[in-house]
Amino acid sequence: MKIWAACCAALALAIGPPCWANDSPASVSLVFAGDIVLDDTAGDLIARGSDPFASFTDFFGNADFRAVNLECVVATTGSAGDKNYTFRAHPRVLPVLKRHFDAVALANNHSGDFGREAFAEMLDLLRQAGLSQFGGGLNLSQAHTPLIFERKGIRIALLGYNEFMPRSFEADYDAPGSAWSEDEQVIDDIRKARSTYRADVVIPIMHWGWENELTANARQRQLARTMIDAGADAVIGGHPHVTQDIEHYRGKPVVYSVGNFVMKETDNDNQRRGWLLRLTIDKSGVTAFDTRVARIDFDGLPRADYITPSPCWQRGQTEVRLCTPAD
Repeated sequence: MKIWAACCAALALAIGPPCWANDSPASVSLVFAGDIVLDDTAGDLIARGSDPFASFTDFFGNADFRAVNLECVVATTGSAGDKNYTFRAHPRVLPVLKRHFDAVALANNHSGDFGREAFAEMLDLLRQAGLSQFGGGLNLSQAHTPLIFERKGIRIALLGYNEFMPRSFEADYDAPGSAWSEDEQVIDDIRKARSTYRADVVIPIMHWGWENELTANARQRQLARTMIDAGADAVIGGHPHVTQDIEHYRGKPVVYSVGNFVMKETDNDNQRRGWLLRLTIDKSGVTAFDTRVARIDFDGLPRADYITPSPCWQRGQTEVRLCTPAD
């Protein structure tokens, strides 16, 4: 226990790889951050030459692959939809995104806020910026195609799905948009990720659940089990704007919501605390995960919190633990 404590204390200070991480070439670290909106204050900060992600530079830099949920459209075209909140960021934000992330998830309830024209523009801008995406496409087939990447000989597939209205953002057979979550389609996508795209590890990223609920609902739990039964190695969720519970099913982790990361439209303390999730992966799946807490100020900007306990787990443990520098 003393060795574990010393290891985790050093980890928290250095923001390096997990203390249980395997240093062999057959182990990969993947970081996923929650909802980000890059208009308003965050966009203005970037326009002035600053970086809203700066507090986490080392954490992101130590990962083999980094992804985040882009909860806004990045475009100059389109018209705002008939919604309470619509988010559109300027393309100038993309170099900053690229500095920290390899890919963005587009299957959410705001990526289509300015219509299909703006969504299509965003796809092109992301391509030009060298940022991969998943959960969206120029048509239905593309939106359901996994993002495949390989690190250290491990082939990983990411899929993205939205379950929160409006469904009008869904891609059509000949129209751009995001991937909607239909159980039969999700099952087929997961199976194809292995059989057709030869993925060793398959991870769906979900936009689901009810806002401000601290525990997952019955639909989330049912779908998580369905995806793992179909072959998913882990399930990661967002949308509730708060962190939710974590469980294991058939030995596979389900992180129901990592909460917000860059988000000005918050109205309670739970919405102003998010997790950055780091998975350690080998060819057999997820061997461990840990989290880092992001504290979000009233301008929607995150800062690293090195004190608050947050979940961690490694293969062989029956329960998720809370790791702190003092453990």
